[in-house]
Amino acid sequence: MSGRLLALAPLRIEAMAIGRGAPDAVVSRTGKGPARSARRAAALAAASPDVAAVAVAGVCGAVVAGIQPGDVVVATEVRGPDGTVVLPSPALLVAALRRSGARVHVGPLASSATMVRGAARRALAASGVLGVDMESAWLTGVDWDRPVAVVRAVVDTPGRELASASTVSGGLAALRALRRAAPVLEAWAAAAGPRRVLLAGPRSFCAGVDRAIVTVERAIERYGAPVYVRRQIVHNRHVVADLEGRGAIFVEELDEVPDGATVVFSAHGVAPVVRDEARRRGFSVIDATCPLVAKVHNEVRRFSAQGYQVVLIGHPGHDEIEGTLGEAPDLQVIEEVADVAGLECADGRVAYITQTTLAVDEVAGIVEALQDRFPDVASPHSDDICYASQNRQDAVRAMAADCDILLVVGSRNSSNSTRLVEVARRHGCAAELIDDESGVELSWLAGATTVGVTAGASAPPHLVLGVVDALAGLGPLEREERAVTTESVAFTLPPEVR
Repeated sequence: MSGRLLALAPLRIEAMAIGRGAPDAVVSRTGKGPARSARRAAALAAASPDVAAVAVAGVCGAVVAGIQPGDVVVATEVRGPDGTVVLPSPALLVAALRRSGARVHVGPLASSATMVRGAARRALAASGVLGVDMESAWLTGVDWDRPVAVVRAVVDTPGRELASASTVSGGLAALRALRRAAPVLEAWAAAAGPRRVLLAGPRSFCAGVDRAIVTVERAIERYGAPVYVRRQIVHNRHVVADLEGRGAIFVEELDEVPDGATVVFSAHGVAPVVRDEARRRGFSVIDATCPLVAKVHNEVRRFSAQGYQVVLIGHPGHDEIEGTLGEAPDLQVIEEVADVAGLECADGRVAYITQTTLAVDEVAGIVEALQDRFPDVASPHSDDICYASQNRQDAVRAMAADCDILLVVGSRNSSNSTRLVEVARRHGCAAELIDDESGVELSWLAGATTVGVTAGASAPPHLVLGVVDALAGLGPLEREERAVTTESVAFTLPPEVR
């Protein structure tokens, strides 16, 4: 019975809809109204059914505009005559319902002993409530001792209150929505249960990312909006969206920027030709290039001046690679060991550098192949892979064996975040890259009693907290920090914003 869902459906027709969509669930018809609901909930809770999670599933009336029949309301709390029941975080359930195609609204639900119409609905809406039913407060008012969710499909709305003409179509839409939601509720129950969360350390922002973000924030404060940023300041969609809301405008190239504007170069660096264009156009330039990326640019210029054929290990098309390529006319980019055989070098004088956000063990094989083909290959004075990428990879290696799955918070275009997923998988741990908690799929968590969580260097720390809070909505959570080192690096801001 482990992992099974107990679905509480007040009416027979609601129970039938849930049963058809979730044939393995335990579906209990609880009866309509407060008294029946309270009695049935008390009896079921006392019997301690062997189920993983409890879902109150039925229909409701919407009290706010913008919600349509067939939409789904997932409650964050249920308000009733005897008080408010606060429910565990429904974030993962909500995300799964939306992936299934449901139109989902999340917020407070109210329960009433009588039908609610007209002015009473408007009063509930004014208090922040999304919908109203006649059972949820009493069904959730007992100690279930396991995760509880309330999922209600909308029958009627403020402009379409219960009446013979609208009830049939609204009811059919609501029942269809319940049936489609039922498999998601089953998956939610299968993922429920106590678990341990291992938090990798270090994780999230590094000094270079923090410097770049603060640079844009201060530029807006000092010079006023808009401030133009060439490419994403760091590779994270949440960071970019936040800065856009403050007055930053992100562009791909400088030809999108009006003459005389304030322009920030992203943390990934730019080619000299971009700097030349900025000077020609009269831009006020603020360079947020990470100092560790700037170090790589300096190495290219040094090796090139000494007559070396410079080989750049990295991922073609990445912003950092594009900027570095502009520092010398004959740079060759390689991405994997097989690329070494295709390198062209007339006199054998070869030097290599690397993209800063690569995986250490990935680069080691490529360097070994370079040394086999070019025994005198020159290397940087110190590793190009930045301390932050290496530390985050070391943390993943240290905990991979203890995790059933590792969740890496970071955007798809974040190289260092992607490397964390690859490192975990190379060490035998299932791993997934997610932008935030909405990217977590319930199927990943079924049977996963230990979940690792980390974040790429460009992912904000609050996103990690959001993932942990979402996991806590599935049952008791034990949190454990797994730090391999403590970072104390700080970079000085560009002079224009100090």
